[in-house]
Amino acid sequence: MERHILLFDRTEDNVREIRRRFAESFDLTVRELTVCGRPAAAVTLDGMCSDEKIAETVLKPLTSVFAFETPDFPEEEIEAKVYKGMGLQKSCVFDELCAALVTGSLVLFLENAAFAYIFGVQGYPKKSVEEPEAEQDERSAAEGFTDTLRDNAALLRRRLQTPELILEKLEIGETAHTSVVICYLADRTDRQLLDEARRRLQNAKADTLPGAVSLRPFLDSGPPSLFSATGFTQRPDKLAAKLTEGRIGVLVDGSSFALIVPFLLTDHFQTQDDYASNVFYSFFIRLLRVVSFMISTTLPGLFVAACTFHPEVLPPGIMADIAAAEARTPFSMVTEALLIHLVYEIVREAGLRMPRAVGHAVSIVGALAVGNAAVEAGLIAAPMLLIVAFTAVSSAVVSKLHESVAPIRFALIAVGGLSGFFGIFLGIGLLLTDITTVSFAGIPFSAPFSPFVGRAQRDAFYRSNTKKLGKIRQKIGEMRFG
Repeated sequence: MERHILLFDRTEDNVREIRRRFAESFDLTVRELTVCGRPAAAVTLDGMCSDEKIAETVLKPLTSVFAFETPDFPEEEIEAKVYKGMGLQKSCVFDELCAALVTGSLVLFLENAAFAYIFGVQGYPKKSVEEPEAEQDERSAAEGFTDTLRDNAALLRRRLQTPELILEKLEIGETAHTSVVICYLADRTDRQLLDEARRRLQNAKADTLPGAVSLRPFLDSGPPSLFSATGFTQRPDKLAAKLTEGRIGVLVDGSSFALIVPFLLTDHFQTQDDYASNVFYSFFIRLLRVVSFMISTTLPGLFVAACTFHPEVLPPGIMADIAAAEARTPFSMVTEALLIHLVYEIVREAGLRMPRAVGHAVSIVGALAVGNAAVEAGLIAAPMLLIVAFTAVSSAVVSKLHESVAPIRFALIAVGGLSGFFGIFLGIGLLLTDITTVSFAGIPFSAPFSPFVGRAQRDAFYRSNTKKLGKIRQKIGEMRFG
């Protein structure tokens, strides 16, 4: 089979085979050389390598006349006298050489040599280290992951300067082989947790891997759920903090997101700023996030249920105003709620996908123009528009849960309009059941409340002071049932 094709004796034949495999791609660059009377060729992909590294570390030493004693030197002379200590690699299989080329390496062919040499001279364009836009913190480090695996590993090493930090590399993808790194602290990570994460990544059957978040379906297991035990972040300081708890991080080459497993429900209500704030303020902010999550999930459904089946729970004056406003609209309250929330989701998606320069304008125009026009035309009642606006603001507080919150909100509106509070409470019960069924390697998504872990309560919704937290060293592997 083609994958077993080995090097030819002649440099010309080797270069011809490389050209054939890349189908004469325009960025394939071949530098023909003569080394002590022996034909040679340096092959690279233009734009993937640094010209300075090629000139200083490969071509200049290779073409130095004084570096060779005789014209009949064996290939070992190159390793011993020219590139000693550089840690160069060598291979005689074309598949391995092509894989090295696409990662930004230089492949050097020599006439009658048993191997081709591989030099790491990567220099492809990459994003600089910037503050992540999706995770804004006021008092934390203003650094975010980039699209380069090596830079991301360095950012993580900078925060965890210990030999216990292990970065284990894998290759995933059948067509486009993508480098994936498993990050963990050897002295704190549960062995069962590590083995399960490694097994799931090794069994990930993907043709290509566009980004880190594409690995979430392979890391999650069990029945389909609205929630995921795999989280993601763009902040190196957050990933480092999670690794100290015994969790596992996953870095993917070409992605500025890192995955964290297992990721618990309580993690969605915590930020790095919590640990730089007063203990009481941190507790207040975390409680505020929990309340915002509950409002964004249940408020529209509760409002529809109360107005439709249980008007006695509202003050008579407010209920009279709501009834008067609803009497001028042609839709039932449940239809009105579903319609206006659908419009909100459309406007939100348009604001996210549009170019940044006009995205905010689209959101503002959609919120003001569409909302006001709908109220003035009598299609939507003003109280319902107020509920939607409050719900939208609350959902932005815990934005990473939006993909879970949105379908829950629509479902609770529907059941609230059909069966009142009974349907709402039944839906909340099913939601709690769904939360408790999610787990990773035996660690429930609902931990540390189910199972209840007393020591972990010091950094759940309530945060103890820094002195006490430094003495706890709670590990995620201790949160299993039993």
